Amino acid sequence: MSHTVCVAPLDNRGMEVELGAAGDHVESRSEAEPPKLLVDDDGRPLRTGTLWTASAHIITAVIGSGVLSLAWGVAQLGWAAGPAVMVLFAAVIYYTSTLLTECYRSGDPVFGPRNRTYIDAVRATLGESKERLCCAIQLSNLFGIGIGVSIAASVSMQAIRRAGCFHYRGHDDPCHASTSPYIAIFGVMQVVFSQIPDLDKVWWLSIVAAIMSLSYSTIGVSLGAAEIVANRGLRGSLAGIISTGARVTVMQKVWRNLQAFGNIAFAYGFSIILLEIQDTIKSPPPSEAVVMKKATAVSVAVTTVIYLLCGCVGYAAFGSAAPDNMLTGFGFYEPFWLLDVANAFVVVHLVGTYQVMTQPVFAYVERRASAAWPGSALVRETDVRVGRIMAFSVSPIRMAWRTAYVCVTTAVAMLLPFFGSVVGFIGAVSFWPLTVYFPVEMYIAHRRVARGSTQWLLLHALSAGCLVVSIAAAAGSIAGVVEELKAHNPFCWSC
Repeated sequence: MSHTVCVAPLDNRGMEVELGAAGDHVESRSEAEPPKLLVDDDGRPLRTGTLWTASAHIITAVIGSGVLSLAWGVAQLGWAAGPAVMVLFAAVIYYTSTLLTECYRSGDPVFGPRNRTYIDAVRATLGESKERLCCAIQLSNLFGIGIGVSIAASVSMQAIRRAGCFHYRGHDDPCHASTSPYIAIFGVMQVVFSQIPDLDKVWWLSIVAAIMSLSYSTIGVSLGAAEIVANRGLRGSLAGIISTGARVTVMQKVWRNLQAFGNIAFAYGFSIILLEIQDTIKSPPPSEAVVMKKATAVSVAVTTVIYLLCGCVGYAAFGSAAPDNMLTGFGFYEPFWLLDVANAFVVVHLVGTYQVMTQPVFAYVERRASAAWPGSALVRETDVRVGRIMAFSVSPIRMAWRTAYVCVTTAVAMLLPFFGSVVGFIGAVSFWPLTVYFPVEMYIAHRRVARGSTQWLLLHALSAGCLVVSIAAAAGSIAGVVEELKAHNPFCWSC
């Protein structure tokens, strides 16, 4: 197959750059000049992502705040349904993610035009009306995930303080501490990290965050196993939680079971940024879709094993008393220093998670600004060097917009610091439209699946079933938020 080679004009140094299809690059330059930066077939700087960096991005996005609530989720569902629901969610999300990876390029899977973002793929495949709907859903859910991550990080920072308090004052001391100042501290950290230009430049943070997630998950599982040994047996029942000190009503049991579905959905939510991660993978061969399918398989397998360990070991250790956050609910008190280390790892990981989940929001607004005001001083970038090693670019729109965004997510997190209920609601709301509906519809359009065929019917049956699950889980999480709001005072920093 032959492909046209686009030749760029000579620049002011007499250098010429040729762009070949899908990453074939030919340069000719004057001998006195250094080589110009290579670019991909779409004119962007050469992508360098691999199977392992893509897997690190996914693991960073997936294993985080959600894993800490899985013991509580299994406690609601019991030994029979808890692990089964986790495996079922993993299978559905892996399958729909493989459908989505094929939509990265329109037409030819190797040389077709790139759809660099989830929204670009919806526009190219389903049209502008669906694009507007998807855009609203995706950006609002990424905003919600930013809030959930801020809450989770603050809870872990608060737990570090409380662990020391319990160690020195005894377990009977209430050791009250508000999450609000810790949410503010996390917000300040994110203002700094948010100036990283784009997702491709944050790969190192994702690798660090992935290592952190594996580390604190291992600590949580180890502490749970030690608790099981101390209890001389497993706790829990096939049907799940029956009481938590006082009798739980049938309606509360129903709402909590539904909220558990939302928590598990949140723990697996990465489809929302899958194409943005795929856009960091270097050009073919092999095709980006082939690499991304392998990265998805690796990531889902790793996360499912970790989730089953964390959820099941936590439930076996605490039974009906399983907290909604295994490392911060203080089912464990000692060794307090190990809890501190684990929670510090959580915070470091969530710094990376926040960036991976919000970079698409930043990029969307900045692309719109660049298109609206091309060449304006507002969008013009300036290179800044810190010492000999660190160099980055800044622009007025990036500094102002990203700082404002972080401030808003921080403020909302302060008003709603309910870890379990908030993550359950976010997971429920985002699960069906972004993880199932749009990938299924795009795949049908992309592959021209015949209407009424067996495959068409099965795909729509999957979508309909997941819609019912999402609605039910959202209702359960809303009930949890309403219940917790009755006892919350967002303006008390010492409560």
